Amino acid sequence: MDKYLLKDLSQNLKGELLFDDLSKALYATDGSVYRILPLAVAYPKNAEDIKVLVDFANTNKVGLIPRTAGTSLAGQCVGPGIVVDVSRYLTKIVSLNKEKRQVTVQPGVVRDELNQYLKPFGLFFGPNTSTSNRCMIGGMVGNNSSGTTSIQYGVTRDKVVAMQCILSDGSEAYFSSLTKKEFDAKKQTDSLEGRIYHKLYEELSNPDIQSNIKAEFPKPSIHRRNTGYAVDELLKNNIFGEDSDEFNLCKLLSGSEGTLAFTTEVTLQLDDLPPQFSAMVATHYKTLEDCLADVAPVMEHKLHLCEMMDKVILDCTKNNRAQSANRFFVDGDPVAILMLEVKAETEEDLEKQLELLLKTIAKSGLSYASPVLYGDDINKAIELRKAGLGLLGNMVGDKKAVACIEDTAVALEDLKDFIGEFTKIMKGYDQSAVYYAHAGAGELHLRPILNLKKSEDVVLFRSITTDVAKLTKKYQGSFSGEHGDGIVRAEFIPLMIGEANYQLLKRVKSLFDPNGILNPGKIVDAYAMDESLRYEVDREEPEVKTLMDFSDSEGILKAAEKCNGSGDCRKSHHMSGAMCPSYQATKNERHTTRGRANALREFLTNSQKTNRFDHKELKTAFDLCLSCKACASECPSNVDVAALKAEFLYNYQEANGYSLRSKLFAHNTRLNALGSKMPGITNWMYKSKSVGALLKKASGVAPERSLPEVGRFNFTKHLKKHRVKRTDLSKKQVILYVDEFVKYLDIQVGKDAIELLCKLGYDVELFYGESGRTYLSKGYLKQAKKLVAQNMERLKDILNRGLPIVGLEPSAILSFRDEYQRLYDDKEQLRKLASQSFLIEEFLAAEIAEGHITSESFTDEEKTIKIHGHCHQKALSNQKVTFDMLNLPKNYKVTIIASGCCGMAGSFGYEKEHYETSMKVGSLKLFPAVAKSSEETLIAANGTSCRHQIMDGTKREAQHPVSILRQALVI
Repeated sequence: MDKYLLKDLSQNLKGELLFDDLSKALYATDGSVYRILPLAVAYPKNAEDIKVLVDFANTNKVGLIPRTAGTSLAGQCVGPGIVVDVSRYLTKIVSLNKEKRQVTVQPGVVRDELNQYLKPFGLFFGPNTSTSNRCMIGGMVGNNSSGTTSIQYGVTRDKVVAMQCILSDGSEAYFSSLTKKEFDAKKQTDSLEGRIYHKLYEELSNPDIQSNIKAEFPKPSIHRRNTGYAVDELLKNNIFGEDSDEFNLCKLLSGSEGTLAFTTEVTLQLDDLPPQFSAMVATHYKTLEDCLADVAPVMEHKLHLCEMMDKVILDCTKNNRAQSANRFFVDGDPVAILMLEVKAETEEDLEKQLELLLKTIAKSGLSYASPVLYGDDINKAIELRKAGLGLLGNMVGDKKAVACIEDTAVALEDLKDFIGEFTKIMKGYDQSAVYYAHAGAGELHLRPILNLKKSEDVVLFRSITTDVAKLTKKYQGSFSGEHGDGIVRAEFIPLMIGEANYQLLKRVKSLFDPNGILNPGKIVDAYAMDESLRYEVDREEPEVKTLMDFSDSEGILKAAEKCNGSGDCRKSHHMSGAMCPSYQATKNERHTTRGRANALREFLTNSQKTNRFDHKELKTAFDLCLSCKACASECPSNVDVAALKAEFLYNYQEANGYSLRSKLFAHNTRLNALGSKMPGITNWMYKSKSVGALLKKASGVAPERSLPEVGRFNFTKHLKKHRVKRTDLSKKQVILYVDEFVKYLDIQVGKDAIELLCKLGYDVELFYGESGRTYLSKGYLKQAKKLVAQNMERLKDILNRGLPIVGLEPSAILSFRDEYQRLYDDKEQLRKLASQSFLIEEFLAAEIAEGHITSESFTDEEKTIKIHGHCHQKALSNQKVTFDMLNLPKNYKVTIIASGCCGMAGSFGYEKEHYETSMKVGSLKLFPAVAKSSEETLIAANGTSCRHQIMDGTKREAQHPVSILRQALVI
């Protein structure tokens, strides 16, 4: 298409229209196995913008592909037309009617954020997908989402009361329940809406069509049913039958994947908040058959959740930093686990329900362990289960658990036999499959493990899907339970509901959308399910050489390919966790972990350049990455964008040169060493309005920033002054790592650490060394690699002696566990380094737990402390160690701020073009939490950048936790 046409369209929109290569690449994929480059990406600001897009699409015969979070597993969100992303602007909660328990929202409202808003009113929206912290109401309606709670609260279709839509001719229509009289009046209207009602009445009044629908559609007892259009639901009312319900076209639009109308507002029916008391039984099984045999009997109880995880999923959780801690309830090595939750209004009733459930479990005798979970432990177990989808992307190599047959739902009484026959099909293909999800609803997410880069597995992809479709039809099940038809299953709709019913669906589509502009290729006239795949089949794998070692993912390209599009990185700052701070500030897809991984994959795969990293689009994608490492732990697939960025910067700068500012920041330690020779003069220059301003301007530093003071100090002499001879053999020898930040910028922290450790009786030695953090952050990997080699040589004796190395600055000491592992060849020495390196809080918390340090050594004074944890600590360690350490004084009241990233991220927040984003990230959570604290409250932050950001953003001084504990010492 002529770009001038797109430019004209862009000028007619209040929102934005992007058609650059990077934007198109980012929206070429969703959470499915498909990749189709769109023509453009639109971000409409209002309904009028959507009307403009509809008019353009009709005039130019272009498809419109609606999109919210883009986590679709069946390819609903990809296509060759204009992707219309409503997640940026159409995000308002329009109104709440407390009496009717109804809320009206725009399609870009996030499900969990909606429930946060509703909670004070005692209400919530029931359907609960595994993606609920980022999935949006528009997508849930489009897919007729269900999730873990459907056995109690139903599916999205059950909750949709009304929809405000824009039809394919640009006219507006409001769909809601209609009496027979209102329905008859609508039929007479001279409009597209009127023709829709009139023609639907003609079609569905036909007795043959009605009987065909009833005979061929999935069993009525299967609540999760999303195969094709829900014309069967339109028969359940007083227009076409004896049912007393009124007619509501929302039943049809729910699950229609944006192929019939474009929704701008949705009114939802809400439920009262669930009972407050809950317990979960996690039954463990040695065989899948035993697990499935228990489903029917346990479902006789009033369960709020009946979910299953198999060994494949459970094994994936072992190596995930965030989820490994949530495995606490797993006993042994089960083949499968059922998670069974009961709820009650009183503790007495809960215990009665629990007792009856446990009797049923004991009576079957099929499970070998049945731990009972309460309180926050239930949430941890649910998070483990919710992570299942993303965790499957963490399988190393090209073989992945592929979504194609993962959405089958059958009647509960058929589940065991269905799975038995399914397993035989898999064995016939010599396939192992993944089994997990909604056992209590008769739906398991079944996935074959395939390499879709190979033609033989693409053949299996179609063959397995076809055979399972036939099996599902045999049991009169639903081939699309909650994930939709999209591309992957739409081809099989004629098989599932019969050719006559399929032709009816085509007529329905033509009635609503005669020009075929609304999400074409989905549900009817479908794209081929084995074409337009994410990877070119039988391609010659690109050779991408890197300086860092990415062998743990079989190379950097496969490290990027681990992203399966689950979109965990799109959660906002209202949710827990830190990923992804730049997206939280900008709401731009390119600033998500997914966006950056997709961009890198696209250009490394398709680049024709010798240096495949040499693309400005990649520079744009990585520009706002703060290298916080939250993705390395919070992303279920462990996509480590910080490592990808470091490698990218190195290769890009090798091709395009290194800027003066990058050199200054990379070699900052040298500059600090030089400045520390005359700290008085240096700091005067930094503080001087005129000289400081010139220095900032020359180095590209934001004028609003204060520059950190440098200093010099003899730590060795200070240690000699405070060192004690070891008289208590239970106390350990400790190597205190004096990094480049402590040595020149945080001298007092180093002094406090020496005094604290010595007074507590530890035999302290000092290790001086630059960590290489500044080189890593700016992509100076040659210098970093050289420095790593030097440090490893100097640390050899310490490592061989097995002594603990404790550090004060998280970004320095934790590099020993992280980046050093990619920059040195002796893996045995690296293993020792990783196992012997500790944050000082980790070391002291362990000593406290062992009883080597007690509260007797500390003050009884009362203090309130709020902790902000460093991002690298959250990703590579945990904040609890800081909490435990500062809780040692008896009367210290300590809390952890749910703060995410502070926004400084080393040099990032100093750079003038990044200052605004840096402060915006800080203002999302951290600054307000600090501002709300009383002046007497101590703010603890172990990161030097974090402390600086807190000062610049709130004018409050934060202290290192070690300094706070040192001040509390009374010995």
